[in-house]
Amino acid sequence: MTELLSNPAFYMAAIPAVLLVGLSKGGFGGAMALLGVPLMTLAVPPVQAAAILLPILIVMDMVSLWAWRGFYDRRTLAILLPGAVIGIAIGWATATVVTEGHVRILVGLVALAFFLRWLFEKLGGRERTARHSVPRGLFWGSTAGFTSFVAHAGGPPYQVYALPLRQDPKIYTGTSVVFFAVVNLVKLVPYFALGQFDRTNLMASAMLVPVAMLATLLGVWGVKRMRPELFYPFMYVMVLIVSLKLIHDGASDLMGW
Repeated sequence: MTELLSNPAFYMAAIPAVLLVGLSKGGFGGAMALLGVPLMTLAVPPVQAAAILLPILIVMDMVSLWAWRGFYDRRTLAILLPGAVIGIAIGWATATVVTEGHVRILVGLVALAFFLRWLFEKLGGRERTARHSVPRGLFWGSTAGFTSFVAHAGGPPYQVYALPLRQDPKIYTGTSVVFFAVVNLVKLVPYFALGQFDRTNLMASAMLVPVAMLATLLGVWGVKRMRPELFYPFMYVMVLIVSLKLIHDGASDLMGW
């Protein structure tokens, strides 16, 4: 434990990683979070990086819930959360069978297709506002829960359902904060069962909590000042970046690059 916590290389990788994840948690979308995890793996193995980050994500969720209190859509949560719990359970049951590489590529391709469809509609002047759908919401909620558990990639499936609703940016962000706060809390149970936590990792998480809280509040501050006409194009660009990153990471896992 002393070796890790006294290693400057760990902090040089972990502090920028937590800053990026915190900005993402504050409301700037999942692209920065996906960049954060590989940064931390420069200093520790991927499994250990995930174990260190999960308690930090819980703290970020608590800060985000406080900052976005009162901004959420009950209908979205009622439709998506039951599916998310099912998806997490499936991910837990298949943890030894499903590879992260395949999941990342699949989610990346779905997110890329989603972005290209939006771009086609945008350029053609045919961008539409979607309505809630229970079957569609249960499917994408389950997919978000499953991919969040297996590959920490629950953002794109959630966005596929929620972005076309074109909610007020504050409602969209606050709802996503509640959704992923619940998802991360539910994930704690199977992560403990799979032996992902130990004293060293929890101490490392605690050392990084102040950075996490500051970064999350900075993200909240930025999103609350962003106009809707800028917010949604920005979020779709984030979807594109996430899709390309997931495809690249999935291919790297499978090809051994």
